[in-house]
Formats: sequence, C-alpha cells, structure tokens
Amino acid sequence: MTQYPSSFNPNIGSMLAKSLVEGMTLRPVTAWDPDWKLVCLLCTELPTIENGGAVIEEYAPGKKGIAVTYTLRPDLKWGDGTPVSTRDVAFTLEVGKHPQSGVAAAEGYRRILKLDIKDERTFTFHTDRVTFDYNAMGDFRLLPAHVERPVFEANPAEYRNRSRFETDTTNAALWFGPYRIVKTVPGASVELERNPAWSGKAPYFRRIVFRIIENTAALEANLLSGSIDYVIGELGLSLDQALSFEKRHKDRFDVVYKPGLVYEHIDINLDNPLLADRRVRHALMLGIDREAISARLFEGKQPVAHSNVNPLDPMYSPGARHYAYDAAAARQLLDAAGFAEIRGGVRQNAKGERLSIELATTAGNRNRELIQQVLQSQWKQIGIDVRLKVEPPRVFFGDTVNKRAYSGLAMYAWVSAPQSVPRTTLHSQEIPSQANNWSGQNSGGYKNPEMDRLLDAMEVELDVARRKALFGEMQRIYTEDLPVLPLYFRSDVFVLPKALKGVRPTGHLNVSTLWVEDWRWADPNEK
Repeated sequence: MTQYPSSFNPNIGSMLAKSLVEGMTLRPVTAWDPDWKLVCLLCTELPTIENGGAVIEEYAPGKKGIAVTYTLRPDLKWGDGTPVSTRDVAFTLEVGKHPQSGVAAAEGYRRILKLDIKDERTFTFHTDRVTFDYNAMGDFRLLPAHVERPVFEANPAEYRNRSRFETDTTNAALWFGPYRIVKTVPGASVELERNPAWSGKAPYFRRIVFRIIENTAALEANLLSGSIDYVIGELGLSLDQALSFEKRHKDRFDVVYKPGLVYEHIDINLDNPLLADRRVRHALMLGIDREAISARLFEGKQPVAHSNVNPLDPMYSPGARHYAYDAAAARQLLDAAGFAEIRGGVRQNAKGERLSIELATTAGNRNRELIQQVLQSQWKQIGIDVRLKVEPPRVFFGDTVNKRAYSGLAMYAWVSAPQSVPRTTLHSQEIPSQANNWSGQNSGGYKNPEMDRLLDAMEVELDVARRKALFGEMQRIYTEDLPVLPLYFRSDVFVLPKALKGVRPTGHLNVSTLWVEDWRWADPNEK
C-alpha cells in the first residue's frame, strides 16, 4: 500500500493505512459489512430495540437516553492468551473520556453517561441521547487494560506517544484478531503472522507483509515484477493507472472498480484571513473545472462531488448547490472581496497582501500531485498564486492535518459509513487544538451554530424522512458556506491476481481486511 500508519493505537488518529492493518489484527465491536449491513464482530448478537437489547430510558426529567447491552464473544483472547473482557471495555471508556488522552472520536465517549458491567462478557452503555445509529459501535476500539493501563495512568497527556502500540508494537498482548504484528520497519513495512490466540475462522495465509511503496508508479512496477502479490484496493493504484493497467494485463489480474463513500476534497484553514471570506472560497470553487478533471483523468469513473454526501448514500440530497466551472464569475467575486488589483499575474488587496495560498497533499500519490498542478494552473487564470507542497503521508496526517499545521489548503480523502453524520469533521466542538490534545477532525476550524444544531438534530431523528430532510439542509449549508472544497467521489481500484479469492470490496468506512480470514489462494484446478 502507499502509506505507513502514523500510529498503531486504534483510538489515536485517523488514517486509512492503520485501519487496513488493524482490520487483520483487531476488530471493532460492530461494522458495516460489504452488503452495507450493520453486523456484530465482537458481540454475540446485535442489540436492537426490537430484540430488547436496547431500551429507551429517561435519565433526567425530560431527558431521554438509551441503554444498549452487548455481550462479547466468549472465545476472544489477546495474543498473550488473556481473555478480552469487560475490564478492557471499562478501561477503553476511561481513556476515551479523559480530556487529555487525544482520542480521535472523543464525542462518542462523552455521550456515555454510565457503564454497567454484568459479568466478564456482558456490559451496558447508558448514553445521553437516542440516536438512529444507537447500536453502531465502530468507533469503540478495545484497548488491552492489562498492558495499557500502567502507561496511561503514568501520564494521560503523553499516552498518545507512549502507548505500547507505539513503543512495543510487536507485543502479542496488543492484538486479538486473526493476525498479530511481529515486525515493523517504520515507513517501509509491517509484518503479520497468524495469531495463535485467535479462535475464529482460521486464516489461510501463515504470514502477510504490508510493504509501503509511496510512489504509485513504483507500486505498479513491483506488482508486475512479482516482488509483491497484491496491491491493497483501498490504498493502492490510482484510477488512471488502473485503467491503463487493465488493458495491458487483464490476462494476469482482475481489476474491480468499487464506487463508494470515499470523498476526495480540500480542507480549508478558516483561520487564514485570506480564506475566511466566503467570496474567496466560492471563487476557488468556481475556478476549478472538476468535470474536465473527472473526464480526462478518470474516464468519468470518479464523478464530481457536489457535497460531502455521495448519491449512493440514502441521505443524499440533490438540492445542494452545484458549482459549474465559471472563471468569469470567480473573478467578479475576487474583485468584490477586495482583490481587484493584479500585479505580476497575482491579485492583491488594498493593504498589498497577495492572494497567495499553499496547497498541501500526500507525496507519492500520482493522482493528487497531478491534480495539484491542474488546480495551480486553473487558479492562476483567476489571479490566485498557489504554492504546492507534498509530504509523506505519515507526516501529512499525523501532524499537518491532525494538528492544523497547514496554512491554507489540504487535499486528501474522507471515507465514511452509510448514513454517517459528519459531526466529527464539521461540528465546532470537534476542532483539534493543543488544549484538547488534538482530538477531533474538524481541521479547518469551521464554526457555524446552525450547522451544529443540524448535526445534533440529525443524530437523534429516528424518522427516516425527517432525518433525510435534515441531511438535505446540512448539505445546502455546506455548499453555501464551503468550509471544504468538494472534488470527486473516489472509486477504489482492486487489482486482484487471478488466484486470490475472497476479497470483498466494501465501498465504505469498514475496510476489506476486516474479513481477511476469507482470503485464500485458489486451488490450481479451480475455475
């Protein structure tokens, strides 16, 4: 794959590379499967209101929450043989609730009012509201209390850096999936072997090695030479490469294009005074010919994104504003925003401030680097100077985005679950800062009370039609405010060797490696 994880702690940071490795070595409590159905991975049965596993309750006068009870599978063990138990649930909740722990999805932990533990395997979460996805626990990633508690208690504020997941990654006690990590070479590789403590379906492969090749052209060369067997679909070849590759090598490989909920976009640092003016953001949007990018680079297989919600998602609304390419309108907006004077081809305002912006992205991704150049050229035509910057993904995601260290624009992708409420990326309470130890994913610093109200209301609306209306209003405000510049919805490209069977692309947040035990080499006689 093209990226090396910036962290191996399941609750620190958000990076697809980590999710792909941990799909094989850990499991969330629940996940969306390849058929887009919510299923239990760690629990014996998905709790619902209908089966009595979830009960709406009043926890204060006029305030309703919900009690959801899960029972862990009896066969789960950490790699050192210690049973996965409710002690780990309690510890994980403690870490998630601590204001200095730096977990990525802190809001989910804040909503849990109380934890009741029935026994070693059964527990109940009492939450402060009734949400439509009340039984989805994909962000609750268990931590091994017997290994991690001493580290956390020693210094909660430093836990994100001193966790055993970072300092002792090959410790078997950290992993309970079908595989465990046995060797890491930072920036280069992650080696896994079968986990003897795993009691689920036995994985076919004894050993799996993730090799990190950040340059996508080199990735293709390594695949053809046989030095690697498979390029992971979610983080591998770019679509333009795959289109060409398929024509040349369809006798050796099956190429599967999986449209899904992967949203390529540009985050905007709204603390930058040049970008705080909505007219400038609108001009940036109007100055991009996204239809041409989709047609020429992707043969239309990666459609233009008009908002942050994919038309494949049931909550999509066609009512969001659509921006067609209109350089003349963009110039008028920049004139109105006070950048009417042009010197040396670059606009400036009355104070002499040049309209010069930095655009950062991940190094080695041919598509992104090419799009960077296209954007630089298109924005130059409307008088905006764009400086390009690329960084290794582990730096870009670990520091630049997570710590809001980019000065202007950051181009990357979000991947979401079906009907996902984008609270963590848009709510004003989710802005990462040093004060909250860089928790949250609203890296642009977007603040809009009406958006906050909608996000809060969407989560607790159980009626599908009313919820869809709220989603529609959210998309309308999103495309009017433009805290983010939508680019396109990605299709993941799975370039599968003919002999590799069992890989099922999902098209959403939960990656294909969560079902790695189904992967196998085909029998030579198998058709």
